[in-house]
Amino acid sequence: MKNFIEVRNVFFKYGESEESSEEKYVLDGINLNIHKGEFVAAVGHNGSGKSTLAKHFNSIYLPTTGDVYVDGINTKDDERLFDIRKKVGLVLQNPDNQIVAGIVEDDVAFGCENLGIAPREIRERVYNALEAVGMYEYRKHSPEKLSGGQKQRVAIAGIIAMEPECIVLDEPTAMLDPQGRQEVISTVMKLNRELGITVILITHYMEEAVLADRVVMLNSGKIILEGTPKEVFSQVELLKKHRLDVPQATELIYQLRGCGYDLPPTVLNEEECVDALMQILKK
Repeated sequence: MKNFIEVRNVFFKYGESEESSEEKYVLDGINLNIHKGEFVAAVGHNGSGKSTLAKHFNSIYLPTTGDVYVDGINTKDDERLFDIRKKVGLVLQNPDNQIVAGIVEDDVAFGCENLGIAPREIRERVYNALEAVGMYEYRKHSPEKLSGGQKQRVAIAGIIAMEPECIVLDEPTAMLDPQGRQEVISTVMKLNRELGITVILITHYMEEAVLADRVVMLNSGKIILEGTPKEVFSQVELLKKHRLDVPQATELIYQLRGCGYDLPPTVLNEEECVDALMQILKK
């Protein structure tokens, strides 16, 4: 499978001043490959470096040392910055920070207009993007009157309209209620599964991470664990050692296994948890 993003021995710390020379690296020797069409979740507690890593994928930050490549382009290449940001779209935590227009369809069109796309094509892209995130019927609404989940879906539509090959979402559900989180995550999964868009989801909700193809877990600027959701979340002891959470269903099964119940260690969600408990009850 082709690598779309390659992170090669990346170290990063803020600032270049003499005072910053003693500061710890926020990213401390990161190596990571993300394949085209993959859905990757990056998780870790606050300060782990996951959001800083996300901002390296479209050149908001550049490595202090090491390199990041996007579809073969080094993010340090100033002449290719436009190409990189066409390939990788970034959705931030607070949708209000991304709203720039008073009408939904105008807001979604904003990025396309900056790319110099012809008006007729912009209109088609905007409508297609709004359809993709389930917000077409709100195209004439004011974004300010939408719910948090709806605003975030409009922000995602604005990125989709620019037709990136990869979308990076930096904790897009952190400020949303459960319904809003569900709306956004359903949208993200649809974009990945149906449209083949590479998705990198930065999150601290482990129930979101289990939906990914692969989970990358960071702690103190290092990748401490990487693999499928089952491979990662089955290592409960290691995660707890690093003060990291596991999905609630996984935690329940872990506690019951500690009490002597014969249960599988790879339970990730409520459905799997119910199935496992039913097997115990039948015995």
